[in-house]
Order: sequence, then C-alpha cells, then structure tokens
Amino acid sequence: MARILITSALPYINGVKHLGNLAGSMLPADVYARFMRLSGHDVLAICATDEHGTPAELAAAAAGQDVRTYCDEQHEIQKSIGEQFALSWDYFGRTSSPQNAELTQHFAETLEANGLIAEVVEKQVYSIDDERFLPDRYVEGTCPNCGFEKARGDQCDNCGKLLDPIELIEPYSAVSGSKNLEVRDTRHLQLKQTDMEARIRAWVDAADGWPQFAKSIAYKWLDEGLRDRTITRDLKWGVPVTKNGAPREGFENKVFYVWFDAPIGYIAATREWAETTGGDWESWWRTDKGADDVRYVQFMGKDNVAFHTVSFPATLLGSEEPWKTVDALKAFNWLTWYGGKFSTSNKRGVFMDQALELLPSDYWRWYLTAYGPEGSDAQFTWDHFQSSANTDLANVLGNMVNRVLKFATSRFEGVVPDGGETGEHEAWLASEVETRLKAIASHYEAMEFRKAASETRALWAAGNEYLTRAEPWAHFKTDKDKAAMGVRTGINLIALAAIVAQPVIPDAAKTVLDAIGVPEDRRTWPTGSGAALLDALPRGLQFSVPDVLFAKIEDDQVAEWSERFGGAE
Repeated sequence: MARILITSALPYINGVKHLGNLAGSMLPADVYARFMRLSGHDVLAICATDEHGTPAELAAAAAGQDVRTYCDEQHEIQKSIGEQFALSWDYFGRTSSPQNAELTQHFAETLEANGLIAEVVEKQVYSIDDERFLPDRYVEGTCPNCGFEKARGDQCDNCGKLLDPIELIEPYSAVSGSKNLEVRDTRHLQLKQTDMEARIRAWVDAADGWPQFAKSIAYKWLDEGLRDRTITRDLKWGVPVTKNGAPREGFENKVFYVWFDAPIGYIAATREWAETTGGDWESWWRTDKGADDVRYVQFMGKDNVAFHTVSFPATLLGSEEPWKTVDALKAFNWLTWYGGKFSTSNKRGVFMDQALELLPSDYWRWYLTAYGPEGSDAQFTWDHFQSSANTDLANVLGNMVNRVLKFATSRFEGVVPDGGETGEHEAWLASEVETRLKAIASHYEAMEFRKAASETRALWAAGNEYLTRAEPWAHFKTDKDKAAMGVRTGINLIALAAIVAQPVIPDAAKTVLDAIGVPEDRRTWPTGSGAALLDALPRGLQFSVPDVLFAKIEDDQVAEWSERFGGAE
C-alpha cells in the first residue's frame, strides 16, 4: 500500500467553473484518486478555493458584496457543485483560511532570512481614473513580442512570453478600459528566483515522474531565463505582509501576491483537514515527519505548469526546510468550445452548474475523461458529446446491463443461475477480461486517462460481443444449462464492468452494483484470473433490474442546448 497525496489546481473564487476547468484539473485528479483508492492505497485528495487577488475584489464589487461575504458564499457554491459532480475530495479548503495566512507569512520570513527576498522599488502602472495600482494581469495591451492585442501585463496568452506591464504597447486598464495611466514608484518584496535557477533546473532534471509535456514547459521558462518575482501587491484583500510576526513597516496596505500564497494553500488545506479530522498533516508534507514515503501527484492545465515547476518549488526549496515536493505532475491542454476558449469572464461555454441542469454528472465525467484535452487541445461540440454518450454509455454499457438482467429476471427468477459448463465463448471472454483489466490499470497508473477510458469501453464492448456469441436467450428452451451459463457469465461481467467504471462514472457504477447486490468490500479493483472473475458472484444471489442507466440524448435536446449556449457559430 502506497501513500498518495493528490492536489489539483485550485479553482478561482470568481464564479462557477466551466467544463474546461473541470476537465483540466479537478476531474482527472478525482479519477486518479478513485482508482488508487480502489487499488488499496492510502490516498489524501486535497483541493481548495483560490480566493485572493484583484479578480475577487472586482467580482465582489460587481455582486454588491464585501469581498469576505462574497468569498464565503462562492466557496460553498463551488464545494456543493464539486460534490454534485462526485469529486471525492478528502478536504476542500480555502486560501483565505488562517492556516494559509500563517504558512504564507512563515515562508516569506524564512525565505528572507535565507537571503532570497529583497525589498525593491518598482515602477508600476497606476490608473488615475480607477484610483488604484493595477496588478500585472489588469493591465492589458499589445504584446511587444507577437503583436497580440489582448496581452496581459504578466504574460501573453498568445505567444506565452512573460511580460512586464510597462512593456505593453498602448496599455489600458482591464478594470475600466481607461488609458489614463501612469507609472509610479511603489515598494515591494521580490523573490530572487534568479538565485535559485541552477537549483530549480537540477530539480527538474531529476524529476522522473513527469510527462514530457510538463517538463517541456518548465524548461521553456528556465531556458528563457528566470526573473525575480514580485510577491506583494497594492491590495487590501489577501494575506497581510508581516515581519517577525508583526505588520511589516511600509507594507501595511499591501498583501502577498495571490500566486505566492495559492500553492501554499495545498499545505494549508491539508492542515485544515487535519484540524477537522484529527489527522496528521505534517506526515503528508514534511519529510522529517514521515512524508518521505509519500508520492505527491499534481494535476493542472498547461497555463499553471510554470508556477508549479518554478515559483512554488523556489518557495519550498528556498526555505531549506524538509517540505515534500511534487513527484508526478500531470499537465493538460485546453478543452475548447467550438475551437475557441471557454471563458469565465466572457460567459463562453457550459459551466458546471448549468451542465448539471442538463444531465447527470456521469455523462459529463465520461465525456471529459474519454475525450478530454490530454495529448492536445480537445474541441467540445454538442454533436460529438451526443454521439459519445449515446454510443458509449447508452448503447454499449446500458444495453448490456439491460438485456442481461431483464432476461435473467424473466427466465431465472431474478437470481444468479446455477448450471452449465464453460466453453469456448467463456474462454474467449476470460482472455479479453484479463487483457483489458491489465491495460486499464496500467493506463491509470501512467495517468493516461483517455487510454484507460478506451480500454474500459473495450471491456464493455467485449461483454456485448460475448452475448452475441453465447446467445443465452436462443438456448433457453433447448438447453437451459447453456442459457444459465451465458446469463451467469453475463451478470458477472456486468458487475466487473461496473467495478472498473467506478473511477469515471461512480454514480452509474454504484446503481449497477447495488442492483446486483455486490457488497461494498467486494468493489475493489479486480485481481485474479479472468475465469475466476467471471464466476465470482454466488449462485442464487438475488438481484434487481436498475432503471435505465443512460437515456439517449435526442436531437431536439441538442438543438435546444445549441440555442441556449451557442454552437458552431
């Protein structure tokens, strides 16, 4: 049994997340956590709302609320929606917690004591009309590198180049659109990443659990040359800046930069979990307290990778304290909406709460896992979503469950029948089961979720192929034992299919396993020979027929959703 710590990129507090956010971090983290639990490992899955920074202030103002009230409300909304999507976090915390403030201040003071933080006077953009300094991402303009006209002051989304706001051509305030800007002096704390560059590169070089995609992003930043990073902001909402446990002189109206405190939130949320449950958070995060045997796995979209492979490691390594660093980092591309970006700010695409209004969560979980943005960007279209749901879920899995259990109910009185001997069809299916189970587990362990889903689908398809070959309904009148053999094998295969579906479609899987009467302690990841697994249920076990697992998505529904949310246009 391994100890596995799992975190996903923290969802930002300013509104319900869209399907792209779900597909690129929270959902694959949950699928992986579920598989590892089924495999018998000790898993701790941690997430939290990311609550600091200018966007939270602006969203609260737009909602007519003070920022604390707004964040309190949005945290509960996001937590509830995540639970409705069956995201099985062990704890869902908050970066606005006292635990995160204490840890963030600790890291800053420790880094400064180690000579890695300096006070600097910077030139920063001030919006005269807004009467405020503008954080980097709230200055927009034309990228001096590629000419993209909506580059942010911290990074160009088009070419990926890191920027300074004063480098932008024709800059304007993203808050108000005002071009009445000027550059003023302001004092800040700066993390001296340049002093850590060689050490971070060596750390990345030594990482052997990262897919190449994640490593390539880290090397891109390192090869371009790290910059010292300002870790404070002229804001009111955030972690206060302290020194020796007291407010830092000259920084009374400043807070720590959200990208400094947010990754520390993984540790803080684990501490919240420990204080709520009586667990030991240090045994998961400090190698001098037992975390040396923990495997730490992170999940995130590609735009978050640099912060987790450079900035956060600089914090942990630079502290010279025995903190656990990431072992495996799974990065995802983007789920696009008809070729364009999902966007929270522009209300583009389907959002998690809206998705649940349309269909149960398993439809979305399956689609976003089986066809998600893993090796490249993946395009969402209503037609593809409809086709995959109807084919994979309704026709392949749902049809197998329905046809076997209904027939067994009418012909074998709703119990797993006895009688019959295995033959060539059962031998073929046993071989298929062994092959598919091995492949599914291998892909999950490698965090290859699309491949795992493909092999899961192939297992379901093998069940339907078996039924076509064995034809228990055709033999019932002439050879009842042969029909019993086919039905018994079919019911065992259904139970097996549901068990291996649990990481992706947990609600439907539970419905099937409850109907068949599989005990909770027999729902772990299947091991053993295919023949044994296909004869695991006791003869005479009573079962029921569940309601239709997956209703087909009709053309008129797709037309309605396209009208509501947009489509190819």
